[in-house]
Amino acid sequence: MTTTAKIKHYIHGRLVDTEGGRQQDVFNPATGKVSAQVILASDADVQSVVAAAKAAAPAWADTAPLKRARILFKFKDLIEKHHDDLAAAITREHGKVFSDAKGEVTRGLEVVEFACGVPQLLKTQFTDNIGGGIDNWNLRQPLGVTAGITPFNFPFMVPMWMAPVALATGNTFILKPSERDPSPSLMVAELLQQAGLPDGVFNVLQGDKLAVDGLLQHPDVKAVSFVGSTPIAEYIYASGAARKGGSYPLRVQALGGAKNHLVVMPDANLEQAVDALIGAAYGSAGERCMAISVAVTVGDVADKLVAALIPRVKSLKVKNGMEADAEMGPVVSAAHKAKIEGYIDAGVKAGAKLLVDGRGLKVAGHEQGFFLGGCLFDHVTPEMTIYQEEIFGPVLCVVRVPNFAAALDLINRHEFGNGVSLFTSDGNTAREFSRRVEVGMVGINVPIPVPMAWHSFGGWKRSMFGDTHAYGEEGLKFYTRYKSIMQRWPESIVKGAEFAMPTTK
Repeated sequence: MTTTAKIKHYIHGRLVDTEGGRQQDVFNPATGKVSAQVILASDADVQSVVAAAKAAAPAWADTAPLKRARILFKFKDLIEKHHDDLAAAITREHGKVFSDAKGEVTRGLEVVEFACGVPQLLKTQFTDNIGGGIDNWNLRQPLGVTAGITPFNFPFMVPMWMAPVALATGNTFILKPSERDPSPSLMVAELLQQAGLPDGVFNVLQGDKLAVDGLLQHPDVKAVSFVGSTPIAEYIYASGAARKGGSYPLRVQALGGAKNHLVVMPDANLEQAVDALIGAAYGSAGERCMAISVAVTVGDVADKLVAALIPRVKSLKVKNGMEADAEMGPVVSAAHKAKIEGYIDAGVKAGAKLLVDGRGLKVAGHEQGFFLGGCLFDHVTPEMTIYQEEIFGPVLCVVRVPNFAAALDLINRHEFGNGVSLFTSDGNTAREFSRRVEVGMVGINVPIPVPMAWHSFGGWKRSMFGDTHAYGEEGLKFYTRYKSIMQRWPESIVKGAEFAMPTTK
C-alpha cells in the first residue's frame, strides 16, 4: 500500500499540518492520477498564519533595505541553482511542457533581480530649504502583513510578481497558491529559508475559498494581490472596497480575465504571423492570461492565413510535458478539460466552422491524462460565446473584418482589455493602433507583450481592478505607503503664531 504525499502549510519557518481537516487531491495532468493531497486551511490556520506574519513584521520593517536585498540576492542564486527542479515541479502538477516551465522560472527570477535593487528603488526626493528654514522630503514605508492569491497557470512566476517586491519593501507576506498545483510554493519557502529570511516573514497558506475569505476579512492583512478570473477579481476588489471605509482598510490589486486579439494586416509577414499565432494560442495549452485566443484578419488575408494555420494546428506535438519534443501538454484538470470542450460544442452550435477539432485526443501511454488537441475555428462572430468569453484552452478563433478601423472597433468593444498584438509592416498603422487601442499591454509584431520586470503588468477594463499594476515601479507603490515630512529647527522659527495659509517665503 502506497501513502500519498501530503502538501502542508508553511508557517513561521516550518511545515504545518491540519490534523483531521479538509484536504483535496492534486493530480499529475499527464497521467490523470493523484500525485498528492493538499490540506485546505481552516479558520484556525488563517489566524495562525496571520499571527506569524504580524509578529515578524516590525523587525523585518526595521531591517535595512541593503540587508533585505542581500537575502534576495542569495534567493536569486538558489533559484538559479534549482532552476530545473522548480520547472519539473511545475510540469508535474500543471502539465505545461518542460521548456515552457523553465521559461516561467526565468521570468519569475527577473522580478527577484529587480527587487534586489530595492536600496536604490526606495530612494526618494529631498528638497532643501523650501522656505523659512524648512526642508521637505518623502518616504515609502511598508504596509505590514500582505498576501498574494495566485492562479494555477503560473505557480512560480505569478507569486514572484508579488512576494519579492513585498519582501524587499519591508512587508511580511502570505502566499495562498492554487490548490491545483501547490508544490512550487513550498519550494519557494524552502529556498527563502536557505537564503536567510527570518521565520514568519514569508508564509504559505494552502486552501480554497475559506482561506481567501479569511485573508480578505482579517483586520491585520493590509494588502492583497490577486491574479485569476474576472469574477473572482471583482469579488476580491469588492471585499477591499468594503473595508476601505472602516478601521482596517485593505489595499487590493486584482488582475482578472482576458480575451487577447492578434490583428493580421494585409501587409504583415504571413509566415511570422502564423508562427506567432501557433506559439501564442497553443503554448501552455492556451492556459495563459496573455494567450492569443482571437486572430483578427483584415481584408483579403483571411483565407491565406487560415490555410497556413490548419496543417500547423493539426501537427502540434501534444505529449507528456517532460518529453523533449513536446510542444503542448495536457490541460490542468479533467474538470477544466470538460469546460473547454463545452465551449467547443457551443461554438459549433452557434455556426462557427470548426476546422481543426482536438477533442478525443489520446496520447499513447497516457490515455487517462487530461489531453486536448489544438482547435481552430473560422468565421467566428462577436455575438458568439466562444468570442465573448475567456476559454483558457487551446482554442483559436478567427474573426474576419474588412479594414483596420473595424479591427480596432472590435477590440475596443470587448469587455476585456488585457493584451493585444498587431502584425504589420506599416509604421503609421502601428503607431495609430498603439495610441487608439483600449488595452493595457500592446505588442507590435510581438505576440505576447508581457512587460519585463522593471516595467509593470496589467490590463484595462474588466481585466484589471485596482489602482496599480503588478511588479516594477507600480508594484513598489502598491506595497508601500507614501509619507511626506517637513522639518524646521528652533533657530529658524519666527516668534508668534501664524494664522494664514503657509506659503514659501
